[in-house]
Amino acid sequence: MTGSAPHTILLAQATTGAAPAVAEAGPAAGATTTETQVPGPATVFPPFDTTTFGSQILWLVLCFGALYIISARAIQPRMAGIVKARRAKIEGDLAEAERLRLATDKAVADYEAALAAARAKAHGIAEETRTASKAELDAKRAAVEADLAAKMSAAEASIQDAKVAALSNVSDIAADTAAELIAKLTGAVTLDEVKSAVREVAKD
Repeated sequence: MTGSAPHTILLAQATTGAAPAVAEAGPAAGATTTETQVPGPATVFPPFDTTTFGSQILWLVLCFGALYIISARAIQPRMAGIVKARRAKIEGDLAEAERLRLATDKAVADYEAALAAARAKAHGIAEETRTASKAELDAKRAAVEADLAAKMSAAEASIQDAKVAALSNVSDIAADTAAELIAKLTGAVTLDEVKSAVREVAKD
């Protein structure tokens, strides 16, 4: 490592703050030299170097300020917009859900009202049908009863006529029979006299 020795010496001198030594003349031509490396002082990890604290703090402040400015002007407004948009979307969804709930309640109330009206209408139709059926049945029954009464009256009149006719026939038959019997018994009697006597007996 013959080429790195001067650099190592210069780095050690720059770290310790010592004045640079005068470079020795190179070896004479054909001379043989033995080069020895002088160990420099131990180097410190740069963040722990007390001599660079000021610059480190300055760069820290500058970087933090730059990040804060970038965050305040670019990131925070975008995040605020995203939060605002999500809040508006959530509020809109809640409002839509409330509107749908109110619409559902109204639809349920309208359905119940329509169902109650349909039930009342069906009950009214059933009552009207029952009343009309009852009136129709009453009218039919009255017509049947009137027809039966007329038929009974006609039958009674026919029976009465038949009875009268039968009685008149019986009177004639009785008169004929009595006339024949009296004619056989007494011999002197007319048919008109016998009929008149039979009628008198029938009246009694």
